[in-house]
Parts: sequence; C-alpha cells; structure tokens
Amino acid sequence: MSEIKLGGQDMKRSPFYNILMASVGNALEWYDFIIYGFLSVVIARVFFPTGNELTSLLLALASFGVPFLVRPFGAFFIGRYADKHGRKPALTLTVGLMLLGTLIIALTPSFESIGVMAPVLVVSARLLQGFSAGGEFGSATTFLAEQNPARRGFYGSWQFASQGLASMFAAGVAWAIFSRYTPAEVDAWAWRLPFVFGLLIGPVGLLMRRSMLETTEFQAEQKKAAREKPAPVQGRQMLRNVLLCMGLIAGGTVSSYVLILYLPTFAIKQLGLPQTSAFLSAMLTGLISLLVTPLMGELSDRIGRIRMMQISLILVAGAIIPLFLLLLEHKDLQSLLFFQGLMALLLSLYNGPLAAVLAELFPVRERSLGISLGYNLSVTLFGGFAPMVLTALISATGSKAAPSIYALFAIAISFVALAVVAKTELPRAASQRAAV
Repeated sequence: MSEIKLGGQDMKRSPFYNILMASVGNALEWYDFIIYGFLSVVIARVFFPTGNELTSLLLALASFGVPFLVRPFGAFFIGRYADKHGRKPALTLTVGLMLLGTLIIALTPSFESIGVMAPVLVVSARLLQGFSAGGEFGSATTFLAEQNPARRGFYGSWQFASQGLASMFAAGVAWAIFSRYTPAEVDAWAWRLPFVFGLLIGPVGLLMRRSMLETTEFQAEQKKAAREKPAPVQGRQMLRNVLLCMGLIAGGTVSSYVLILYLPTFAIKQLGLPQTSAFLSAMLTGLISLLVTPLMGELSDRIGRIRMMQISLILVAGAIIPLFLLLLEHKDLQSLLFFQGLMALLLSLYNGPLAAVLAELFPVRERSLGISLGYNLSVTLFGGFAPMVLTALISATGSKAAPSIYALFAIAISFVALAVVAKTELPRAASQRAAV
C-alpha cells in the first residue's frame, strides 16, 4: 500500500492521519449503536408485540438494559486485549463486532414472520453491540490520547467529537426516513434502511482502522517489558483510579442522557412537537459537540484541564433547572433548540479535556482496561438506571423538570472526583504538569 507524503512525512505515520482514521471509525461504530435508539419505538412494534408476555419481557430488556448489562464484560476483555496486544487490533475487533450486530438487526424477519426467534435474534444482536461498545470507548480514548502526550487534550477530545458526529449522522438519517416515508412504510420496511446504510459504510471504518499505526507509547511499553520484568499491578491504586474514572464520567453521562435521550422524548410527549423536531434538535447537539469539543481540548493543553472542567460543571448545574422551566413555559421548537444547544456547548467545555484526564490516571500497560472499566461501570450505574430514576422523580415530585435533580446529583459526584484528581500527581507531559 502506497503512503502519501505530507510535508516530508509519511501520511500514515502522521498523528493527524491516525486521528482521522480513529475518529471516523469511532463515529461509524457509534452510529450503528445510536441509530437503534432513534428507531427503538418502531423496532418494538416490529419485533416485540405487546400482546405476548414473553416478547414484552424481551422488549423491556432489549429497549434499554441489555447493552448496559454486557458493557462491563466487553470493557474487561477488550480492555485487557488492548493493553496486551495493542490498541489497533482491539479497535479493529470492536468495529467488526458492531457490524455483525447491525447485520443481524438489519436482516432479522419480523415477529409475524418467524415468531419468538425474531426478538431473540434482536436481543442477541444488542448483546453483541453492547459488548463491542464496552471495549470501544477505552481503546479508542487510549489510542487517541497516546498520539501526542504534549497535546493529549486535543487528541483525546476527538473521542467525544466523533460521538457528536455519530449522533448528528444518526439523527439526520432518522429525520430523513421519518420525513420521506409514511408511518406504514416505516413500520413495513423503511426502518431497515439506516441499518443497511450502516452496513454499507461500516467496512470503510473497518479498513480505516486496519490502516492505522500502533501508538508509540504502547510500542515503547512493549519494548520496555521485553527488556525487564514489569512491576506488578498495584490493585489498590488501580481500584482507586477506576473509581475516580467512574466519578468523572457520572456528571457528563447523566447530563448527556437528559440532553440526548430524555429531552427529545419529552418534546414529543409533553410539548406535542413532531418526531422530526426531536431529530433536528439531536442533530444540533451533535454538531456543537463535533465543532466545539476539539477546541476545548486544545485549550486545556494550554491553560490546564481541571479548572475548565470545574467551570463547566458549575455552569451546567446553574443552567439546567432554569432551562427546564423555560422549556415548560414556552413549549416550542426554538426553546428546545436553545436548551439543547446551550447544554451541548457547556458539556463540550467538560468533555474536551476529559479524555486526557482519564488517560493520565492510568499507566500505559493498564490504561485501556482502566478507562474501559471506569467508563462502562459508570455508564451502566448512572445511565442504565436513569429511566427508572427519572420516572420515580417525576412521580414523586409531580414536576416534569425533576430530571434536573438527578443531573445535579451526578454533577456533584463529578465535582468531588475532580477535586481528588486535582490533588493527585498524574503522569502528564512535562509541559502540562503546571497546567492543572
């Protein structure tokens, strides 16, 4: 394979090439995972008829909980694989598993055609996708953050920027489907088109990841391990850092859940807005994340990470209740777009430096495993139980703005975790040690 020269440097050996390959591959993988959520109502009608007790139970599991149940297992096995065999092969594995899950969903006949095997196949596909997603975040974050330790904030920020691209892409495809076809056509066959599209573009992501080069930090660690016996893993320190990682993820996870998943549903059910409006607002959220997060990552390399993240949490905590009250009062698309746009902007201030902080918590030889476990345990705990918690809060308080209480609780956890990290000596690049 020929290599493109850029400024006298092999293009394949440029960190920017690896960013492009990793980010596009990451976006394509998360597209496959996110599009299911946007189409879950239609999928429920096709595969989980509520008149059947067994399939109703499978619906309850598949609609939200199944991927979260297996994500910690994917985090453990794929995270260990990435730390032992390399970030590149782990990332190639995750995109392959996600594609297989998408293929199963796209080709599975409806419940009317094959009976209970239809929901069984869909649940199996979601298990596979959840396992893949469990290993994706830690491996991709590690790969990006290891491109250039002196600019870890900028490079690592593309993890969240590429997730924004995936959300924007998935919302755009869903918007096109629901705008172009009638509800009957969507239920009959058009819902499969986004998954078929994912299958068509998925191999591009697979080829991109196969063309990446392993990170120099991992290669240096492998050479060091070959020369001398590695020091034993410090279990207590590893546990402490995983817990810190969980705390750092909590605030962003719940805020993003309220922003991306709860608000569109809220807009449809409570505000009476059409489904296409919810997709438009999700596209705006993804676009802001894509454009702003890398800028915040770059800024964190210059002025420090912790202070930026603390400011972000304070601003989100101060804005979320007034924004909910504004939306409840004005109940229109403009208010929804303002809510989601402002929250996406404030969260980008947090997510920009986040990947770098997570990477700096762990040494190279256990970095992918540590980030994978911390991220997925936090997402499972705070995101997996979010529907139940939000429903209980609304019922207990009688206020549709009650989800903001849960977000404030998670933000407080992240603020405490940040305070602990600020007092921790992290293995930053020399230029970053003073920029906390």
